[in-house]
Order: sequence, then C-alpha cells, then structure tokens
Amino acid sequence: MKKIFTNLTFWVLTAITAGALLGHFAPDKAVEFKWLGTRFIDIVKLFINPIIFLTISLGISGMGDLKKVGKVGLKALIYFEIVTTFALLVGILVANIIQPGAGVTTGNLDGADLSEYTKKSAEFSWLKFLKDNLTIQVLIFSIVFGVVLSKLKQKVVITTFLNKISKYVFKALHWVMFFAPLGAFGGMAFTIGKYGIRTLFPLGKLMLSVYATMAIFVFVILYFILKYYKISIWKFLKYIREELLIVLGTSSSEAALPSLMEKLERMGCSKSVVGLVVPAGYSFNLDGTTIYLSMATIFLAQVFGVHLTFEQILTIIGILMITSKGAAGVTGSGFVVLASTLSAVEVIPIEGLALLLGVDRFMSEARAITNFIGNGVATIWISRNENELDMNKLHYALNHLEDTEDILKDNFS
Repeated sequence: MKKIFTNLTFWVLTAITAGALLGHFAPDKAVEFKWLGTRFIDIVKLFINPIIFLTISLGISGMGDLKKVGKVGLKALIYFEIVTTFALLVGILVANIIQPGAGVTTGNLDGADLSEYTKKSAEFSWLKFLKDNLTIQVLIFSIVFGVVLSKLKQKVVITTFLNKISKYVFKALHWVMFFAPLGAFGGMAFTIGKYGIRTLFPLGKLMLSVYATMAIFVFVILYFILKYYKISIWKFLKYIREELLIVLGTSSSEAALPSLMEKLERMGCSKSVVGLVVPAGYSFNLDGTTIYLSMATIFLAQVFGVHLTFEQILTIIGILMITSKGAAGVTGSGFVVLASTLSAVEVIPIEGLALLLGVDRFMSEARAITNFIGNGVATIWISRNENELDMNKLHYALNHLEDTEDILKDNFS
C-alpha cells in the first residue's frame, strides 16, 4: 500500500477520475478549476527552454564532431517528413474506409464564430511561425552556442558551471511534478464540465475513428519502427506511463516534455540527440495532429457530400505536409491549420469547422499523446541509428521499471 500511495501514476490517475466525475455531476463548479490545469502547464513551460538550452549546449560541446551534429539534425528532419507522411496516409485511408462523416447533419453550423481561425489562417507565414515559436528560436541559439562553446579555451569551466545549473533545474522540475495530479484534475474537470459527455454523441463516430486511427499508428507504424532495432513499444509506453497520464489529464504534450527528455537520457539516449530531436519534433513531428487534420478534412468532405478525386486527395496530402508543420507555432493550431487547408483546397465549405468545435477538446488528448509518443520513438530510433544509444542502459530502464518508474523518488540532496 505504501508503494501505491507514493506512486505518481496512482495520484495522477486518481486526479483524472475525480476531475471527470466532478465535471459530469457538477459542471458549473468544475469549470472553475481550469486555472489548476493552465497554471501547472505554465509552470512546466518555464522549464522547457532552459532544459533545451542546457541539454543541447552541453551535448554539442561534448560531442566533439560537429559534422555529426549536422548529420543528426538532417536525419531527424528526413525521419519527421517520412513518418508524418505515413500518419497522413493512415488518417486518409481509415477515414475513407470508416466514413465517419456519412449521415452527419449540418444543423449545428449556425451561430458558430469561425472568424478567429480564418483570420489566423490567412495571416500565417513561415516568418511569423519562426518569430512566434520561442522553442525553435532557443533550439537554433543553443546549437550555435554549443558549437561556439566547443571551440572555446574556457570550455571546461563553462561546461562545469552549466552542468551545475542543469542539476538544479532538474531538481526544481522534480519538485514541480509533485503538483502534476492537481494539473491533471483541473484540466479534466474543466474539459468535462465545459463541454459535457453529451456533446460527444452526435460526432461519436468521428471521435472513435480518430482514436482508433491513432492507436493503429502507435501500435503498427511506431511498433515496427522500434521493432527494427528489437525494442519493445509496450515496454517503452510502460516506462513513460506517468508522463502519458499527465498529457492525458492536461491535454498538453508540453506538460511532460522536460520529464520525457530526462527519461530518454536515463534510458541511454545521448544528451545531444535528445536535445536536438525532441524540441525539433515538437514543431515538425506532430504525428497525432497530422492524423487529426487529414481525418477532419475527409470527414468534412463526407458531411457535405463532396466527392474528392484522386488528384484532390493528393493535393490535400501535399498541402497538409506543409501546413501541419506549422501547427505547433500557432494559437488554436488545429483549427487554424485546418482552415488554411480548406481554403487552399477550395472544394470543402470552411463553415464545416463549426461541427468540430464541440468535440475538438476531447480529441486533443489523443493528438497530444500520439505526438508525445511519436517524439519519444523518433529520439530512440535516431539515437540507435547514430550509435548514440547505450543499449545496456536501455534494457535496464525498460526491464527494471521499479527502479526508474517515478522520477520523484530520486535523491533530492
């Protein structure tokens, strides 16, 4: 019993359940707890950029071979493009087979305000994406700083100082994670209280289709990616289960990003690869978001009875391959990117987005979890491909979960 009550997984799962119950039985009271979820995410976000900076700077300065840094970065971008294209194809294929939009009425379109999303989609540009995406800016600066640091005579003094700071940053993060159950409770209570379970029924088929497709992607596509190097996806998911529950409760993959980076290093991925791949993946390897965008587009075409030709489907794939990469850099990203895609295709009424407003929040958990798992798998695969993965550490981490299951049980001294 003592082991259960000191386990973060238990408390996060309990908090999610309590939040869902409060949201269902006392919705007015539940929405008042939104601040718990948003504040927890805001606090965790404070750690993201410092951890990215420290991880990349120390990793690159310690790598020695700067050509390898460029090689890892290029390989990561190629990996991202290939895997997200698979995600697009899986989403479109399943949506065409299941037909989630068939029989859905458009009676709920009146009165929905879509101006916010259409305006932002029209304003989107890659320059604005880079300007607004602080994570990408920190990533670029950290790479440059790490390269310069590797050439300095004072390298040892500076890296010793940065390592000391890194130790305290992660120690502070561990203490913050004590409050993860509160964040998960607030996020789940608000979601259920605000939107209600009843809002799921009209578009239940779409919801089930999206969740099923993301499960197929994780347990088929990502399964075989790790299987190539004889690594078990099941053991990896069990290894990061605490982080997955935090993502589920808060609907934000960023809430567990720092913890994911630390756990990937613990299981043997080199600091430099983790520092390069994970932050970049949060902007360019959004597997869950890509699946959702492709399925939502086909869903709306089915709702309005628009028969898409093979050429039009190829056009949609091409557009989404570009627009989905900017999804992380825009507020309300799912709708903004979807609006820009529908505007570019010009055959599906953009007013159809109103149908998705009620259930989008419930699908955001699936998107966030799939994005989260996808970036973890990408880091492991690239680390192994670059011989930057300590297999002894990996096997120990995955086979001795009782020693690594809870980062909060570390020695804080």
